[in-house]
Amino acid sequence: MKESSKSSGEAAYGALLDAIHSGEFRPGDRLREESVAERLRLSRTPVREALRRLEAEGVVEHRPRVGAVIRKLSQREIVELYEMRVVLERTAAAMAAKHGAEAEFDALSDLNEAIRAERTHPARAAEINQRFHLGLYHAGRNRFLMDAARALNNSLILLGPTTFTDQARIDQVTAQHTDIVAALRARDADAASAAAETHLQTSLRHRLRAWDA
Repeated sequence: MKESSKSSGEAAYGALLDAIHSGEFRPGDRLREESVAERLRLSRTPVREALRRLEAEGVVEHRPRVGAVIRKLSQREIVELYEMRVVLERTAAAMAAKHGAEAEFDALSDLNEAIRAERTHPARAAEINQRFHLGLYHAGRNRFLMDAARALNNSLILLGPTTFTDQARIDQVTAQHTDIVAALRARDADAASAAAETHLQTSLRHRLRAWDA
């Protein structure tokens, strides 16, 4: 494959992931090559390559007489996904408490304040929230844990729109983030791990309510 073809394929893949992540395309949506290419202002060949790659990764599924569709997780799959998130983020929080730098904890606190400042803009708050969780993994200082988190990342976009539906929900999230950061600063690995799990269990409850709606 020519380098230019690889580059255009990567660009299409990244653009599609971003569009799904932002909610422009949602679980259950049909992805027709022509319309996706037009919407993303790309040619059809790299879009076709990107769709095949996303299908191999389990983000897209091919349905007879329908074509490519973004997978929609079942309730059981959502629970299983969060079970894995709990395992990984409990570990990340514990490692961050042991190995993270104070500057990284400051950065997490700043991100949390930025989320709070976007209480009336859920989409922006959700984007900053993703950076908060990524920062927690980075502070854990373990490349294999980061690899595991990246492997899970594509599945997370199948959860659909953010649960940041109102200001009360964002207030709840930032309060729980504050608990995590406080435990990190105290270098209390057990408390950080427990706070991370509490946070994700709360998120799961909101996800399941949205799934039932």
